[in-house]
Amino acid sequence: MSLSSPSTSPSASPATGSAPTQADLLAFVRSTAADAGLLASLPLDPEGRTWVRLEGPGGSEAWLIGWPPGAGTGWHDHAESVGAFLTASGELKENSLAARLPTDGWKTLELTEDVDRERLLTAGQGRAFGRHHVHEVLNESPDRHAISVHAYYPPLPRIRRYSRSGQVLRLEQVERPEDWQ
Repeated sequence: MSLSSPSTSPSASPATGSAPTQADLLAFVRSTAADAGLLASLPLDPEGRTWVRLEGPGGSEAWLIGWPPGAGTGWHDHAESVGAFLTASGELKENSLAARLPTDGWKTLELTEDVDRERLLTAGQGRAFGRHHVHEVLNESPDRHAISVHAYYPPLPRIRRYSRSGQVLRLEQVERPEDWQ
């Protein structure tokens, strides 16, 4: 993974004085993904994801991310933050859990058979999500980069990373902002 220099992008304006909603974040990622100049400025690496931090609406944290063929995030959540992301070019797959997990105090959970959800997000498609949303995002293309825009509010206090074997989900690591900035 490599980190690019910070950049800014126009932001949607939530109501004055209020925190941006999931809808505000989705509107922001949609409008940012339409900025062809910004997308073209993202350096793409054939070996790993690249990213540029953006200025999101209402104090939110936002990122423009490049995904080489075969890249993925692994299972994770965004703790107490709500968020939205949209595929700007290429195609991404999101696997998610349709279950609210306990937020703390566990290391291993056995998931029920009916919690898995899968979404294929082509260019222009995205989604918003609530707190503690557990998912993984993948570029399954064998030969094409994808680019996406992500926004979170409040700015990410931590990311919990999980491993998964069948229906068993295991907490592996907790990352804090200093780990990825």
